[in-house]
Amino acid sequence: MISGVLLTFVLYLLFLFFITWLTRRRSSNAEFFLAGRTSPWWVVAIGMLGDSISGVTFVSVPGMVGSADMSYMQLVLGFFLGYLIVSYVLLPLYYRLRLVSIYSYLEQRFGRWSYRTGALFFLISKLFGAAAKLYLITLILQSLVFAPMGVPYSLTVVGVVGIIWLYTQRGGMGTIIWTDVLQTICLVLALVFTIYEVSTQMQLDLGGIVELVRQSPHSRIFVLDDVASPLYLWKQLISGAFIVVVMTGLDQNMMQKNLSCRSLPEAQRNMLSYGFGFIPLNYLFLVLGILLLGYASARGITLPERGDEILPFLASGYLGSGVMICFTLGITAASFSNADSALTSLTTSVCTDFLGMDLKDEEQTARRRWWIHLVMCVAFALMVLFIGGIQQGSLLTTIFTAVSYTYGPLLGLYAFGLLTHYAVRDRYTPYVCLLSPFVSYALAYSCELLWGYKVGYEILLFNGLFTFVGLWLLRQPRAAKVYV
Repeated sequence: MISGVLLTFVLYLLFLFFITWLTRRRSSNAEFFLAGRTSPWWVVAIGMLGDSISGVTFVSVPGMVGSADMSYMQLVLGFFLGYLIVSYVLLPLYYRLRLVSIYSYLEQRFGRWSYRTGALFFLISKLFGAAAKLYLITLILQSLVFAPMGVPYSLTVVGVVGIIWLYTQRGGMGTIIWTDVLQTICLVLALVFTIYEVSTQMQLDLGGIVELVRQSPHSRIFVLDDVASPLYLWKQLISGAFIVVVMTGLDQNMMQKNLSCRSLPEAQRNMLSYGFGFIPLNYLFLVLGILLLGYASARGITLPERGDEILPFLASGYLGSGVMICFTLGITAASFSNADSALTSLTTSVCTDFLGMDLKDEEQTARRRWWIHLVMCVAFALMVLFIGGIQQGSLLTTIFTAVSYTYGPLLGLYAFGLLTHYAVRDRYTPYVCLLSPFVSYALAYSCELLWGYKVGYEILLFNGLFTFVGLWLLRQPRAAKVYV
């Protein structure tokens, strides 16, 4: 089992580096940051699908079926509403301004303090979110392969991050656009083959799978009977839409890929295509969750309490080497797809938002960018180790909850910029954005304590609203110049 997992991992890396070699031979700053703005939209769409799924989805979504049924689909349907908003509200703005960093819009609209504040919240959000997703693959590789070999976990983390640095440090986005295609294909094939293997062991054909899902007590999608529940339909739909707005539309990582397309119409086709593809793919993950519960029940297997542990537990101990190899390939592809683009976007943000580097100065920018990329990789590895020390519950829930607090101020900043014509007292913007998450947490705590109402992902909306209100209090008539 260990040799098969290790061989799968090594072969995948060799193919990944081959694609890197093919794509980075003409690398430049334009290629690193925006792939020369020449990426075919359909290639970007395929790659973004794998980036959005991540290894956390591969493990957490099937694992949440036991506690939340298939209600995650409510959030997924809300995601598509968010993709529509991003396609027809934010993408036209970014293309009209020809941005490299999307947060430079905040400088044009409000001033330098708002600009740097927005970029800082992105850095915190993306560093935590992407590291949490990469933590999963390092943990699984450690437990299945490297721990039995006596390799310490910290060395596994450094090794995995080092591999990502090697294939992104030169080619950047020009390389990632194409490696993400490979990783998405591997992810989808791994999911399909895992479902096939599990259903075969349960002696189920396609009709049998459909019937099992239909009769399962966990097949419920829509929750309409408890308004106070975090799983209530309308809370999930609205939260899902705004999660996409902030995690895609206000995220340098995801928008950097969209801005690499040749034109706005192509970027919009990319966004809508991959957003639509997100729906059936997530449904298949939930179907896998029901199959796993049915498999364990039929064989009297006691499953782990934590949902994130169910698929790794069954894949490594019960489902055979075929499922284990598919599982390893799937989470490796998904985790690397998310981490590599995250590191590139973090490097881009530091170079453009905080250091103000002249991207036209090829020689100087390339040298400084190399060092910045290395520093971000070190920070990334340290964050993975930190998350490993604190993680207790579902990773997917942890990530969505965290970004609801860290992306909320970005939502408020952009909403105020797009919906009003006021300037703000720019130097006070950081205080508003820092205060809003604390006020949101206090509200959520008070609602549960006083009225028994558990605030779910809609905390993102409260957070953005508090930021919007704070900016409104700082407003002043729009002037001919931007206040700094």
